[in-house]
Amino acid sequence: MIINLADTEMMLSFAEEMAHNGHRFVAFNTDEVIDTYTIEFFRKSMDAQEYCLVMTNDADYFQSLPVESLIYDLRAILESGIDTTQNEAFELYGFAQLFRERKEFLENNLNLDTMNEKNLEYLKDQLKYTGFGETFDAELKQNMMKGDKDFKIMHTGIINNGLPNKDTLTVELNFKKSEQSDMYFFNSYHVNLQKEEKKPGLEQTFYINKDSASITMKEAYNLMEGRSVNKDLKTKEGESYNCWLKMNFKESESGNFKLNQYHQNYGYDLEASLSKHSIKELNTPQYKEDLLNSLKKGNLQSVTFVAGGAESKMYVEANPQFKTVNVYDTNLQRINNRESKEEKKAESEKESVSKDQKQNPDSDEGDPGRKDNKVKKRKTPTL
Repeated sequence: MIINLADTEMMLSFAEEMAHNGHRFVAFNTDEVIDTYTIEFFRKSMDAQEYCLVMTNDADYFQSLPVESLIYDLRAILESGIDTTQNEAFELYGFAQLFRERKEFLENNLNLDTMNEKNLEYLKDQLKYTGFGETFDAELKQNMMKGDKDFKIMHTGIINNGLPNKDTLTVELNFKKSEQSDMYFFNSYHVNLQKEEKKPGLEQTFYINKDSASITMKEAYNLMEGRSVNKDLKTKEGESYNCWLKMNFKESESGNFKLNQYHQNYGYDLEASLSKHSIKELNTPQYKEDLLNSLKKGNLQSVTFVAGGAESKMYVEANPQFKTVNVYDTNLQRINNRESKEEKKAESEKESVSKDQKQNPDSDEGDPGRKDNKVKKRKTPTL
């Protein structure tokens, strides 16, 4: 349909009024500029088609269409922002269709940009909560913009956990695009732990769990150091449970070292195990909570042992397998359990003696030079 651009608003108003009055179809000459005087409205499709059949000849060709289609195209013209004050003949449907396609293209790009931005933020949060911070944000965005089906991000750093050693940790982060959309997912990260003794590196792949807490980079390092980590996991049926994880360096599964699990029903009580030792931090609620949380993450934690009134720095780590805690001196040499028990016993005995002395201030014990000032009652001789 060819119309005069300046007649757009008037044509739209007229078409809406006719539609309101029950007219559902229009008929027009395809070779002429149509206005409100040359367009015909009909209530039935058959009437419109019959009109076109009668009016069509060798010089003129008439066509019919639903009035809603006409209204739809006229509204598109006004929405496009084109100047409708100009007297200019143009093809209505072609222009309207071009505008709609362009609008759809822009909306799709906008939606895609929004989706990609949300995907980027989601991945950044995943990396952050897995212990990688914001180190890879820029590199992550660059790789996503390339649109490859998968990509890797490599990083090498020194980690010492506050201890006198410098281990080299090489991490390979693995990302893959969904086959159903343009969304990327952080699937796993591969760790190579190189000890300073120049021994062959220890390798392990850690997978990102969708339904439960993933193993963080720090926890991964602690596991590869042979320590235990406490995690909340889920069964295949979706039931939550708590357990301790410990890497089994003698067994492997699918190229990875097996992770032994010590379920919550196994009976390991970390707090009770710590209480068997004379650890100063256990006497302060906040320090005690921090200590428990640190050990649950698999850390080798510095603590203060008190024995015979003297304080000494030690290190402890959780040992759920044997339902105890391992104790190390400042040189990271293991202290056997017997010595720890003796320290605890000595401290308890000292506290007990101190308590007894406070409760019995007049006791003669320990004061041999003190004389008995009590007057003894003289016995009366028996006759």
